Amino acid sequence: MFAPGVPELLHDFHNSNQTIGSFVVSIYLLGFCVGPLVIAPLSEMYGRLSVYHVSNIMFFIFTIACAVSSDLAMFVVFRFLLGVFGCTPMTVGGGTIADLMPAEKRGGAMAIWAMGPLMGPVIGPIAGGYLAAAKGWRWIYWLLAIMVSIGVPCLQCSNTKGSQSAVLTIASFICMKETYAPVILSRKTVRLRKETGNDLLRSKFDTGLTSKELFRRAIVRPTVMLCTSPIVFFMCLLTAVVYGYLYLLFTTFTNVYETQYGFSEGAVGLTFIGIGVGSFVGLFGVGIASDRTLKAKKAANGGVVKPEYRLSPLLPAAFLMPIGLFWCVSRQK
Repeated sequence: MFAPGVPELLHDFHNSNQTIGSFVVSIYLLGFCVGPLVIAPLSEMYGRLSVYHVSNIMFFIFTIACAVSSDLAMFVVFRFLLGVFGCTPMTVGGGTIADLMPAEKRGGAMAIWAMGPLMGPVIGPIAGGYLAAAKGWRWIYWLLAIMVSIGVPCLQCSNTKGSQSAVLTIASFICMKETYAPVILSRKTVRLRKETGNDLLRSKFDTGLTSKELFRRAIVRPTVMLCTSPIVFFMCLLTAVVYGYLYLLFTTFTNVYETQYGFSEGAVGLTFIGIGVGSFVGLFGVGIASDRTLKAKKAANGGVVKPEYRLSPLLPAAFLMPIGLFWCVSRQK
């Protein structure tokens, strides 16, 4: 949502460096990289629900901080912190779906959930472009603060633009429930100890580790998997490349279409529609195909379910990205 307002922000802060313009958009992604290192372990220790609510409150605070920033350095810091707390739905959302959905139906559920982070960066710049042209870039963040103040991002986020999909705050605090089984059972065990006076009761998920040891293990585990598991390493590499290209487009569309093609500040947001259409088609295509592939391979392997059964649709999809990039370059005038 913020990308179309970058030229105006640079003008207000008396900076004409286009690299800085790209940086203020991409710094949110750095927060996306740092945040999960802490948020994911906390969700395993204290549950998904607490992490959702705390992150939403902090996201609201730093959204307002971005809106009232008085210099570029302040804005960059607050936008980074916005990314740290804004990554929670992306970090914990997949785990919440795994808590609720059987393996055979997760592909479709993940496709619906992923509409937030994929469609948000498309819908956001359209609204942000016209809002920045009419009221200025600060009102983009005031609008986001208003939206967050009346809503809690449940399982969706809209990437660099904040939450576009929310439910009412009061309803969320009342109706949203904890979904992480170890935390639910741990709390039940504590309650039963108080009711029965039997201190020997233990949750079946109880490892006997302290909170500090659990936190350390949860942080170390992803690093070990990244370094020792080839499939995890290459999936991370592919995701990094895709996100790199995606943010390259996000940070250059505004400058390219305004300076080279003469788009207005409002109309430049419309250039993101192509990414949205492609994301929408790919999202549901891969979601449906992965569920069907999983069921077929499960039946062929005696009912055994493996996560890698879902990777088949990824092979043809991986070739479409470079084809699209080369097509864009070849059509440039």
